[in-house]
Amino acid sequence: MLRFEKPFTLQEAIPEAGIERAIAVMRSGRLHRYNTDGDTPSEAALLEREFADYQGVDYCLACSSGGAAIQIALRATGVSPGDKVLANAYTLAPVPGAMHAVGAVPVLVDVDQNYHIDIKDLLLKATTSGAKFLLLSHMRGHIGDMDAIVRICRDFNIVMIEDCAHTMGAAWNGIRSGNFGKVACFSTQTYKHMNSGEGGFLTTNDPHVAARAVVHSGSYMLYSRHGAIPDPDIFDEVKLHSANFSSRMDNLRASILRAQLPMLDENIARWNALYGILETHFRNAPGIVIPERQQHEFFVGSSIQFRAEHLEKRYIPDFVSRCGNRGVELKWFGEDEPRGFTSRYDSWKYLGEQETLPGTLKVLEKTCDMRIPLTFTADDCHVIGTIISEEAAR
Repeated sequence: MLRFEKPFTLQEAIPEAGIERAIAVMRSGRLHRYNTDGDTPSEAALLEREFADYQGVDYCLACSSGGAAIQIALRATGVSPGDKVLANAYTLAPVPGAMHAVGAVPVLVDVDQNYHIDIKDLLLKATTSGAKFLLLSHMRGHIGDMDAIVRICRDFNIVMIEDCAHTMGAAWNGIRSGNFGKVACFSTQTYKHMNSGEGGFLTTNDPHVAARAVVHSGSYMLYSRHGAIPDPDIFDEVKLHSANFSSRMDNLRASILRAQLPMLDENIARWNALYGILETHFRNAPGIVIPERQQHEFFVGSSIQFRAEHLEKRYIPDFVSRCGNRGVELKWFGEDEPRGFTSRYDSWKYLGEQETLPGTLKVLEKTCDMRIPLTFTADDCHVIGTIISEEAAR
């Protein structure tokens, strides 16, 4: 019986240039981003300027994690305890965690069968909730109808914060993911599109949001040492009213990321080629349903999702187990209890009671999720696709 032998958690090595740069940082002892040699810009500051240029925005803040970036973004855009925040119900736990950390009241929005925020439910809740903020997760790289989402936010004077943890380098209708809202947040956790173990970015074109975010990150009034920031007079307006939450990125992680950024677009092409092989297998597999990608969406296929529609929910664990016995690691988002990186909105009890979202529960009930590390080859993906197709047919 065909079996796959490679691990699903093994990422590519850090580029040699990043290893050399990281060693130089360690030899200098200057790991803290503000521990600089005279006027020499730190690795973190250089990375901020380089990522701002890549993203095509004015301002960028390097953070300790993507979740920290989201929390800072919420605070910097004015979310206060008790404020309602719209958010799609299909996301990962750091997103509701960030809302909880700032004392926001989440108003969860259903998702459709293609894992996008449900436009009808978003319009309904924008109309009825009174929420003035939307925390939009492009969960697992699925970009919804950004034209419709932007229009709703404009019509109801809603501030959009984009969670782009899975869409770094992606685009909608030629506009980079993250450039639709007031502020965007990115992750550089190991399984994202650049790997620093933990880390993240906050980007914006709003100078006041940028200045508040920098101070919130823990600038100790050393904000002038950042690489992509507004003018000093903007900091004079906000610096005494923005708390320090010590969420900075250090120079070691920044040095590792600077070597990966020039390779990002090439890596995206590699991911999408692997995704395409798996997608072809799954579209031909019995009972397997793959989400439809929209015409205007340029996505990054670093993971793939499908629904085992032909199976009752009670048979999904056996299907996942059989694939696992053949070396193919699947995650199931329909489990009643959180497991590993997967969880459903109804397991986030700390958010308080939430309304039942039938669309989200239905689509996640049979959703399987799989990483596509760049350590895989085209042949590997053919093997994986064959195994999943065979198990789906049993």
